Amino acid sequence: MQHADILALCGVARLAGQEILRVAETAFAVDVKADDSPVTQADRASDAIIRQALTVLYPDIPILSEESGQSDYAVRKNWKRFWLVDPLDGTKEFIKRNGEFTVNIALLEKNRPVFGVIQVPTQDAIYYGGPMHGAFRISGTDAPVPIAVRRPAPGEPVLVGASRSHPDAHLDAYLAALPPHELVTAGSAYKFCLLAQGTIHLYPRFNPTMEWDTAAGQAIVEGAGGRFTAPDGSPFPYNKPCLKNGPFVATAL
Repeated sequence: MQHADILALCGVARLAGQEILRVAETAFAVDVKADDSPVTQADRASDAIIRQALTVLYPDIPILSEESGQSDYAVRKNWKRFWLVDPLDGTKEFIKRNGEFTVNIALLEKNRPVFGVIQVPTQDAIYYGGPMHGAFRISGTDAPVPIAVRRPAPGEPVLVGASRSHPDAHLDAYLAALPPHELVTAGSAYKFCLLAQGTIHLYPRFNPTMEWDTAAGQAIVEGAGGRFTAPDGSPFPYNKPCLKNGPFVATAL
C-alpha cells in the first residue's frame, strides 16, 4: 500500500462519513433487510460513494460490500485480492443517534486483511493500518499520529470492550476467567479503534458478526501490535462460503 493509496482511501472513507452525517440530519426512514437487520438511506448512500470511488481507483480489484450484491462463492473463491466494505457499521447506533458508528474499508490478499481504514464520522477521525504498515489515527485535518496497543499498567484492571447493542451471553463465562477487569461499552467497529490506540486492552466477541464487520479492524489492531484470532488462537478465516463470522478475540494481552 503506497502513500498515495492510503491518502485516497482515507479520503473516500471521509466522504462516505460526511454523507452519513448529512443523512443523519434528515428524517430518514429505516427499512428491514431479509436477515431482519436495519438499513437506512445512509447505508446505501455511503455504499454508493465507496463502490464508485474504488471502482475508479482500482478497477481490477473486486468489491464485496454488505449493502451491494454479493458475488457467488464460486466466483469470489478465486479472488486473490478484494475489498471488503461495511459502508455503515453500527446502523443501530446510527438510528439511535448516539454517534458510535463507522465506515469500514479493508483490503484482503489471499483471504487475509492486509490494510484497513475505519472512519468515525461524528469525530471526524480516521484510523488506518495493517500488519506491514503500523497503525495511525488522523483527527480532522491533522497529520497522522502513530498508535499502538497497550497492556494494563501494574494494578490496572483489564479494560474489556463490549458491544452496546448486542448483549453476549457467552461473554460472562469468558470474563470469569480473567483477572480484575472493567467493561467499556461502545458501538460498532469503534471498539477496534479503542483497542488499537490503547484505550482498552481486550475485545472478545462471541455473538455473530459478518466478515465486513471485522476485516478493517483486524488489520488496524494487528498494525498497532495487537492480535486478532479465534478464541483458540487459530487464524481468523475470511472469504468463506458463508460470510458469517465465528467468535473472535482481539487483544493487546
